[in-house]
Order: sequence, then structure tokens, then C-alpha cells
Amino acid sequence: MSDVLPLVEARLRTALGEPDARAAVTFLGTDRVEVLRFREGDVVRYATLGMSAQPMADPTAMLADPVQGPRAELVLSVRAGLADTDKVLRPLAVLAASPQVEGVVVAPGASLDVGQPLWPGASFTSVLVAEPGGLVEDLELDAPMDPVRFLPLLPMTPNEAAFKRVHGAQALQERWLTHGTDLRDPVRRSVPLD
Repeated sequence: MSDVLPLVEARLRTALGEPDARAAVTFLGTDRVEVLRFREGDVVRYATLGMSAQPMADPTAMLADPVQGPRAELVLSVRAGLADTDKVLRPLAVLAASPQVEGVVVAPGASLDVGQPLWPGASFTSVLVAEPGGLVEDLELDAPMDPVRFLPLLPMTPNEAAFKRVHGAQALQERWLTHGTDLRDPVRRSVPLD
């Protein structure tokens, strides 16, 4: 189903413009994952390309359905020039490969952890998967295939990730909103959690 990827890339280009850089990462036993970089003013966006080539399978299923199942790509937006965020390419590719490697289904509200800073000096080691549809619209595919959803990633500090585990994604997002947190700031501190 790699014929899905040209359609996905076309949707990304329509929504975000022309990528100014791209990198490919291949992990043993997985399909290649690319990360495209898009610049828009003072914001740089990183989008995966390759995660949606195969549907994500329920880890409890005996056999993975090669056609039906959720499909997604990941999108991370950060302010440009404040940190060396281009080093996020490999961690993003790791997250995009996680459905193939670990058999997880990535969905809104989930936490994904890379176990190391997302980029040098970052206080973030994990991300919250947000609701799709705002920045890049879902890509409808021919039936019976599920649409490709473009899932925004919101970087979380370890304290925020712990708060989210206890109180849920909605409570963390409300905390960010209450404090006017700039989730695109690559050098931001943790939101007050007490």
C-alpha cells in the first residue's frame, strides 16, 4: 500500500507548502520513514511520511489487516531559531515507526515517549498526541481503507507527562490553556502543576 504515500505527501504540500528539507530513517525490520521540514514565518513544522503506508493494527489481534485499520502521520510545530530542533528528525521517525515495531495504535490523547530529549537541550522527552483536523485535513482513501489522519504532537516535560498519566490529557491541555502556554516554544519550562 505504498501508493498511499504520494497522496499523503501531496496533502502535506497542499496544507504546508513545499518542504525545504527531508531525511529518511530505516529501522531494522520496518519500512522507511521520512521526515519533511516545512517553514512558515517563524514556525518550523516537521511531518512524518511513511507511518501511514500500512494501517496500525490492534496489538491483541492474531493477524494484522493489510487494508483496514487506522492510518496516521505525525506533525510537530515549533518556533524556529530558538533551539536545534532539526535533531528531532530521528526521534520523530522512532515515534512514526512505533506502530510497526511495538504494535501500538497511535491515537489522540496518547503519550509517546522517546526516552531522551527530543532535541539537544530540550526539556521534553515525550509528546501528547492531539486531535487532528486543524492544520492538515484528513486524507480520505478508497474504501475499505481508513482515512489518513495527521496528528499534531505537543511536547511534554517529564512533570507534564506524569500529570497527564494521573489526571488525563484533557486536564493537562486545560492547564496549558489556563496558563497561556506557548506549546510551540522549544525552550519553554513546564507549566505550573500544583
